[in-house]
Amino acid sequence: QVQLVESGGGLVQAGKSLTLSCAVSGSGFGINTMGWHRQAPGKQRDLVATITRGGSTNYADSVKGRFTISRDNAKNTVYLQMNSLKPEDTAVYYCVAHRFSALYWGQGTQVTVSS
Repeated sequence: QVQLVESGGGLVQAGKSLTLSCAVSGSGFGINTMGWHRQAPGKQRDLVATITRGGSTNYADSVKGRFTISRDNAKNTVYLQMNSLKPEDTAVYYCVAHRFSALYWGQGTQVTVSS
């Protein structure tokens, strides 16, 4: 049983920073790529960033240079450091983990950026 527990969302002013965390609860054995997606109201869920167990990263163009994804394999935790936040970053952010052939999602955490 794998559960993803997210934390760190909230309300922040444009230009400020916020850090999201996602911890794996249960068996972390076999987890490879972890990442973050987000979904704004009325829009589809989009990829934000991913990171492999070896540390290779991938970012959506809209967040490159502003967001940084990292992970602590010993703690089975992935982080998303978000800088220079914009109102268009407002969304529910979901953590995702790939474990063997399965995909696991967190419950989501709301990030709201005010102008």
